[in-house]
Amino acid sequence: MFKQWIHNANSISRVALSSAPLCAAELLSSARARTGLHDFGPEPIEDALNQLQTAVHEEADLNLFGRVSTHWDNLRLLTNLLILRDRELDDPTILQRPITQPIFVLGMPRSGSSFLHSLLAEDDASFTPRCWQAIYPYPDHPAAGRRAGPNKVQRQFDFFHRLAPDLRNVHPFDALTPQECTEFTAHSFRSLRFETIYHVPSYKRWVQQAGHVQGYRTHRRFLQHLQGSRATRCVLKCPDHVFAMEALREVYPDARVIFTHRDPLKVLPSVARLTEVLRRPFAKRIDQHAIGHQVSSDWANGAQQIVAADKQDLWPDKHVFHVHYKALTAAPLDTVQQIYDHFGLEFTPSFRERLREHIARKPTGGYGRNVYRFADFGLRPDEERGRYRDYMAHFGIDQEVVVQ
Repeated sequence: MFKQWIHNANSISRVALSSAPLCAAELLSSARARTGLHDFGPEPIEDALNQLQTAVHEEADLNLFGRVSTHWDNLRLLTNLLILRDRELDDPTILQRPITQPIFVLGMPRSGSSFLHSLLAEDDASFTPRCWQAIYPYPDHPAAGRRAGPNKVQRQFDFFHRLAPDLRNVHPFDALTPQECTEFTAHSFRSLRFETIYHVPSYKRWVQQAGHVQGYRTHRRFLQHLQGSRATRCVLKCPDHVFAMEALREVYPDARVIFTHRDPLKVLPSVARLTEVLRRPFAKRIDQHAIGHQVSSDWANGAQQIVAADKQDLWPDKHVFHVHYKALTAAPLDTVQQIYDHFGLEFTPSFRERLREHIARKPTGGYGRNVYRFADFGLRPDEERGRYRDYMAHFGIDQEVVVQ
């Protein structure tokens, strides 16, 4: 244990003082030395990790905390891969576990998707991964570290909330909150999670060119571990699935897909603010206008892809359900009932009662009251309204923001 502590301390000092990023080979070697394990699994990761390391070092303008925390985050992901593979070598049947008809919630961010995800997670017949499980999938494994598990994750989250106090109102979560899927694809180092937390345009372009199929294979493998030996329906959520729908369909051909929709003019400044809050602890400087431009460009593209997927029948109609923010927030229980009816799922009395209790506890999903200004992020409401006119018309989305 003392030798591992010395190794960890030396690693932190090197990262903090270095003017160059550690290459993937060095990070892999460090993870192996920390854990005593050697096999990272069947998917190649070095190229993607090198791309991420270069982009973070050259473009993200990290402060000291950002450099150290990014290093540890990468080592955590690599450690998880080593642990997953160690379990697979002990029990090869893990990779044969079926993931049948998983439900994915995707669509516009800040459109009630987290609220809906938390409601669907109340069904005992479903498996919804929690935040702590994505961070420590096997807390009892010797390589996971001391006291790994939900309590340790909550302490880590409490620390981060002190660094980013606005996060509780903008995006409330704790160790037991249902987790977004980008945490699973992050283990492939081909994930949109990284370009939310860091300004890394070159890495973003590389992922777009390399594609997302490998990331979703890692996603599926992660689920096979988390759900255990009992096959059950997985309920998953992330708005960013919009940018990888072809890969999602390839890896999960029988998926059930729920699109959430909202007036983009309510979405954009909120997403920009969340991005700012997430990046600020890690970066020396934050360019709000650059964030606004990125968010506007990304989701104008995302809206077009959602429309195209609907027009092209990317999934059969019986596998797709559309939810509007206003309908969800006005009648959440009825909305979930409609989803279950559409997908032919059993809506049990016990599930209904848990939904009632959840809605009474968190009628707004736990969000505080937030006010965002377009001008803070260099956005003009009239221009943004034009970008999304086709999307709103196609899905019949009501305006929540009146443009003068």
